[in-house]
Formats: sequence, C-alpha cells, structure tokens
Amino acid sequence: MYAISLGDDGAVLRPLEPWHAEEFLAHLDRGRDFINEHIPFGAAARDVESARKVLRTYADKRAADDGGLHGLWLDGKLVGGVLFRVFDAAGGNCEVGCWLEPAATGRGLVTRAMRVLIDWAIEERGIHRVEWHASSANTASVNVARRLGLTLDGVLRESFLYRGVRQNTEVWSVLAPEWRAARAGRPCDAR
Repeated sequence: MYAISLGDDGAVLRPLEPWHAEEFLAHLDRGRDFINEHIPFGAAARDVESARKVLRTYADKRAADDGGLHGLWLDGKLVGGVLFRVFDAAGGNCEVGCWLEPAATGRGLVTRAMRVLIDWAIEERGIHRVEWHASSANTASVNVARRLGLTLDGVLRESFLYRGVRQNTEVWSVLAPEWRAARAGRPCDAR
C-alpha cells in the first residue's frame, strides 16, 4: 500500500486499516485521556476486537466512498491520524479531522498530513468545500485550522454535550479556489 513521507523527520502518512488493530489499540492506550479530552474518538476501542471494529467502520466508509482513516507513523510507530469523517464526492463536500497522542504533538504532523488530504480531496476527487469542526476549547485543533488557512464560518453554540458540559463547535472551511490560490501563493477573491 502507499506511504507518503511528510518530511525528513521520519513521519509517514498511510492507510489505517483493520489489520492494524493491535497497533491502533496500543496507540490509543498511550494517549487515551489526551485524545479523548475534546471528542470521544476511539473511546469504544478497549480491546483488540473493538479496535478492529472501529477500524472496520472506517474501512467500510472508505469502500462506500464516504469517509476513511489515515494513520500517522513517526519512526515506524503509529502516533495519530487524520480522517475524512464525512466524504460526499457527488455533493463536493467533506469534513476532515485528526487526533494525536501527546508525544507526537508540536511537530506539525497534523498540518503536514492534512495538506496532503486536502490536496487529494480537491485535486483528485473534485471536492469543492472542506470543513473542519472543532470544539472551541480545543485550541490545538483550532490552531491547525488557522495554519491551514481555513476560514471560521461560525460557532455552533453549545451544540453537543460531552462529559456533562455543553460544547461550542467551531466550523472552519476552505473552498477549492481558495485552497488552490493559497497553494499557488496568490490572493483569492472567493473569500
């Protein structure tokens, strides 16, 4: 399968599939509290079989062309990933997201991987609008959206309950013409 180098630091982006269940579970166990601070990603994965089920769900989404997971490996060790939570090629829209274990933060891994994902979605699949949803309390996620050049469309106030607290959701997006203009280093009048 493919593996895309994300730089000279040994970071690699590649598919995260059901056969990675043991490695995925070990990764989640290393960073579970950190990963689940703002969203319950992977919370259902408590043993190898339930980890495989989480991965199978996303493998099925990939097969149906409506989502998918991609792992981030650093020096051969799974440390996080990026995903298409929603992928609607016919409608030209998708939603992307990410997660990392604590030891992998601060290296720009998500930003580098997300550029690959967004480029592919726009250039290969014809996606027009890419969305990024993040809890307003998730400063790291909001900062990635900013670094990627996404625009804050708005805040869905107290839109979901998590750990007994109503959370605000920030919706960030980029349109294909904006992304292309930014990648080419020129201004875009679509904003």
